[in-house]
Amino acid sequence: RVQLVESGGGSVQTGGSLTLSCAASGLSDSLYYCMGWFRQAPGKERLGVALTETDGGATYYRGSVKARFTISYDHAKNNLYLQMNNLEPEDTAMYYCAVVPGSCSNGYWGIFQLRAENVWGQGTQVTVSS
Repeated sequence: RVQLVESGGGSVQTGGSLTLSCAASGLSDSLYYCMGWFRQAPGKERLGVALTETDGGATYYRGSVKARFTISYDHAKNNLYLQMNNLEPEDTAMYYCAVVPGSCSNGYWGIFQLRAENVWGQGTQVTVSS
């Protein structure tokens, strides 16, 4: 079965950088997937941050992070990354990695609820202080 384990979270000051990693296991070599990063701040709903397709397809970003974050996938290691630059206090949240089979449906965040085969990691905390 598919499992995801996030790492790389931490505490930084405004303007700092972090790189999150998500180690995926159990993915099929004959399928392609949509993998993504989501975040949830205390008392708020979980929001999509960035998506990518594992076959080298398109990437998608939430507007507030598009100029600062970069999502990437390493096929050889089955690792998903999120490079975060110029971090802001508003980026403080628990960050989750998630995966579903198939395309990212032109960046529709809802596929991670609609597709039954969705898998989520346990999350990694990012805290940005001013």
